Amino acid sequence: MKKALLVVSFGTSHKETRDKTIGAIEQFLSNAYPDRELRRAFTSGMIMKVLKKRDNIHIDNVSEAMEKLVEEGFQDVIVQPTHIINGEEYDKMAEQIEPFVTSFDNICVGKALLTSSEDYEEVCKAIMEEVPELDTTKNKSAKGETALVLMGHGTGHFADSAYTALDYRFKALGYENVFVGTVEGYPELDLIVEKVKEYAPKRVVLMPFMVVAGDHAVNDMAGEEEDSWKNTFQNSGFEVSCILRGIGEFQGIQQIYLKHTVDCQ
Repeated sequence: MKKALLVVSFGTSHKETRDKTIGAIEQFLSNAYPDRELRRAFTSGMIMKVLKKRDNIHIDNVSEAMEKLVEEGFQDVIVQPTHIINGEEYDKMAEQIEPFVTSFDNICVGKALLTSSEDYEEVCKAIMEEVPELDTTKNKSAKGETALVLMGHGTGHFADSAYTALDYRFKALGYENVFVGTVEGYPELDLIVEKVKEYAPKRVVLMPFMVVAGDHAVNDMAGEEEDSWKNTFQNSGFEVSCILRGIGEFQGIQQIYLKHTVDCQ
């Protein structure tokens, strides 16, 4: 029986961060399933067009990837998205998979990163493992000194509530200095700035809560524009530093995606 592992991502046009994040997740999952052929698909049409036009790199969308699996005689397929929430991109993926479901003997689709209550706790811990100096549950001297502000993407989809739930979970676990905001959803930057002011740290560390550290991280978060997150916090009186790493690099995050492939079978 031919078996495949299809990893579906929003995508990025930045090669270096793509290899460090999406590529790293794909390889981590593939190592756990040596009997399955690894395939890649993106859900962002814009990114796929940029890669084709600029780099002459073709990345399948989900429909194209599924068609190829059918044509090549695969019978058992695991589809695992690297999406953070079960939002618009996850829905788009599911819609594109649906017409092919009866073409396989077995197909299962894993959930996005933030799905179960347990996922939220594991995500919080996976992130804090990467910044142990900011962990107020273990490093008491960090209390009141530094705030960690995570920049999520945000969405108009109802799944946007995941970001607020994550912010709440960080604090419930004792990480009182962690704040989660979004670029295009809620909580927005202005609210996060006010919350950080109430916490009154000396400095702020900004980090993307995105699988890849792409355009949003480089420009919206760490850019030199007046309304970038970095400059907004600096203009509010804080010393600011930026961590330009996508969470797809973190092994604790990769482990959660692997767990989701197991759970869906």
